Amino acid sequence: MTISPRDAERYEEKDFGFWLYLMSDAVIFACLFATYLVMVGNTAGGPTPKDVFELDRAAAETALLLLSSTTFGVAAVALSAGDRGKVLLWLAVTFLLGAGFIFLEIGEFTGMIAQGAGPDRSGFLSAFFTLVGTHGFHVSVGLVWIVVMFAQVFFKGLTAPVASRFMRLGLFWHFLDIIWVVIFSVVYLPGVL
Repeated sequence: MTISPRDAERYEEKDFGFWLYLMSDAVIFACLFATYLVMVGNTAGGPTPKDVFELDRAAAETALLLLSSTTFGVAAVALSAGDRGKVLLWLAVTFLLGAGFIFLEIGEFTGMIAQGAGPDRSGFLSAFFTLVGTHGFHVSVGLVWIVVMFAQVFFKGLTAPVASRFMRLGLFWHFLDIIWVVIFSVVYLPGVL
């Protein structure tokens, strides 16, 4: 993949813009974390974190998301090696792992709501659903992006523009993993201990 100096500059500009986007997303998540930490004790006589959190489910979600980060890394190595087939394979595996994460999260939310622990029950639950739901929305967007990237690799090959987009998708996906590790550490672990 040989690219012209002008194209290289354009990709660097896009990368910089994407880093700015990620920083703004980090600010949004910081605000959501701060809100959650303020509201965690405001249960309005309803369920507490210990009553509604299932550490096994959260650990399974964590394992799926961290494993998906690893498989995305393998896809990135395959991209560097120019192996289109392996890029497609590992993107598909990453998608399945991310979809498994979303499936578990939807199950968690619907189970909590069925128990009367919906976002309208208390400040704690409202903050929880907002924080974790925002992350889940981002993962869902990432899954759509993986499908688009899969199609681009399949139809266009491993061109420089595709590789540039792939790199930004990797930043986004790994960013979501970092946010989830913080959610697991700040929300779930203290909530069940």
